Amino acid sequence: MFDTISEMLSFTFMQRAIIVGILVSLCAALLGVSLVLKRYSMIGDGLSHVGFGALALATVLNAAPLAVAIPVVVVAAFLLLRLSENSKIKGDSAIALISTSALAFGVLAVSLTTGVNTDIFNYMFGSILAMKQSDVVLSIVLSVAVIFLFLIFYNKIFAVTFDETFAKATGTHAGAYNMLIAFLTAITIVLGMRMMGALLISSLIVFPTLTAMRVFKSFKSVVISSAVISVVCFLVGITVSYAFSAPTGASVVMANLASFLAFSLVSLVRKHR
Repeated sequence: MFDTISEMLSFTFMQRAIIVGILVSLCAALLGVSLVLKRYSMIGDGLSHVGFGALALATVLNAAPLAVAIPVVVVAAFLLLRLSENSKIKGDSAIALISTSALAFGVLAVSLTTGVNTDIFNYMFGSILAMKQSDVVLSIVLSVAVIFLFLIFYNKIFAVTFDETFAKATGTHAGAYNMLIAFLTAITIVLGMRMMGALLISSLIVFPTLTAMRVFKSFKSVVISSAVISVVCFLVGITVSYAFSAPTGASVVMANLASFLAFSLVSLVRKHR
């Protein structure tokens, strides 16, 4: 086991993947708590489909993938939030409308130009080989910025997550902080897509939070435990992926599923006691 880990860490592309994966896992877990409690957890899935459409467009235009995807997904996040709050098209319907349209656009754009190639397959299902040096640098900078902003505005995010009406009554600009959550989520989704893929990235947002909530109850304890769970599951998943030549995204999801089942068992034992 230790020989496998040592061998894995000897490769530069694995080192890049681990660094970025840990940071993205942290970002996803921190934001996931607010998204799950506000019942916006499916926004991650919706934005990942938008991200796929943007990455497909970047491939067609031969442009830098992250440079195209980040602004497109950020705009989509704001649009989803506005539609959910102020439109007759609510919540999951708004997400389904935008996400499926973006996915269809991406598939058509690629099919009519370059064809469905390896790059598009990697965007759909993830690939640790997709991480280039420039991607790693940008991912590290943006991930650190996301974590920093979350910590700085932690109290405000806590307020709008649990009782938005009360937060507004006390003078908190709830709309601005909802926009901040949407913005940080969009950045995290795009960064994680390169490794996890468009179809699996939302699991990084949902699984750690639901797992932590099986045992922990306070907001702070759920945030901390979900962050730890997310990072540990990522490390387990990428190690399994390397050892058995399995897809990285699917391996990480399976690790998260195993932790969810384990925490659910602990919760059941506690109740019986």
